[in-house]
Parts: sequence; C-alpha cells; structure tokens
Amino acid sequence: MKIIAFGASSSTESINKQLASYAAKLAEKAQPNVCTEILDLNDFALPLFSQDKEAELGQPAAAQAFYDKLSSSDAIIISFAEHNGSYTAAYKNLFDWTSRINQQVFQNKPLLLLATSPGPGGAKSVLASATDSAFYFAGEVIASISIPNFFDNFDTNSKRLINDEYQQQIIAALNDLLA
Repeated sequence: MKIIAFGASSSTESINKQLASYAAKLAEKAQPNVCTEILDLNDFALPLFSQDKEAELGQPAAAQAFYDKLSSSDAIIISFAEHNGSYTAAYKNLFDWTSRINQQVFQNKPLLLLATSPGPGGAKSVLASATDSAFYFAGEVIASISIPNFFDNFDTNSKRLINDEYQQQIIAALNDLLA
C-alpha cells in the first residue's frame, strides 16, 4: 500500500508538514507493507490560476505531476495549514490547477485529513472546509482530526506527538485508513 502525505503549506518550517510526515511514519510502523512518500508543495509551484493563464499555458507540468502523484497512491494524508480561516494560497492554487486536469482530484482515494496551528483553534475552519468539500472532488474522508496548540502537543526535537489523546486519535484513524 502506498500513501502520499503532505502539509498543505509552502512554508519550509511547516508544522502541518511535520504532522503529515509523523502520521505517515505511524502508518509505516502499523503495517509492514505500507510505503509512504512525503510531498513538498514547493516542488509544484505554479503561476496564479486564472482562465487567461490556463488559455496561455494549458495544463502545466507541475499540476500534472501532482495529479500523477495522487494517482500513484492508495491513500492520502493531508495536514492543512490555515491562513485567515481558509486554505493557504499555495495549496488552493495547486488544487485549482489540478482540478482543471480532472475535477476528481482525489480519484476516489481514502483521505486522512489533519490540521494544526500554534494556537487553540487548531485550524478547524480550514479542516471543516476541506472535509465538507472532499466528496465533490472524489475524496473519501476516513477521519479528520484537529490538533490545537501544536508546540504543546508535538515535540519538534523528536518529531512526535506527546499528547496521548491525539496520538490515539491518529492511530485509530490510520487503522481505518489502512483497513
């Protein structure tokens, strides 16, 4: 089983990429036949989407490469960063370009959706938006989990969750994802 995981942020210090990577490692530990690939949105940089840009450029190779990465997986883990209550510009732009290749961006793959933030909100607004809309883009949400106060619940030195409640939530979600 192959899992694609990524943080929906272009920040080089993304706490959401750290969380997605951690969940992917837990999946590999849970089942020996699981392999994971961690994507970096910076590898799929694109000009700002518009119909004019699409007419000029067609389907950019980076959008096709992202779509192909999702195609190559059996499941997807995404951890969403929240900018002003919504998706990051980097993720939304990549998603918009990819949806022009095929509106079924997630290609009927099971999804584990995560979100975290440094504060108490845990990026719940963007997580709710992603969870509610996944169906329209052929995603099957297995679970969605918000982790508030990232730096109180995740040890950045050892790169692991230190809050047992959230740890158990992610393990349970991964068991469902891998079933």
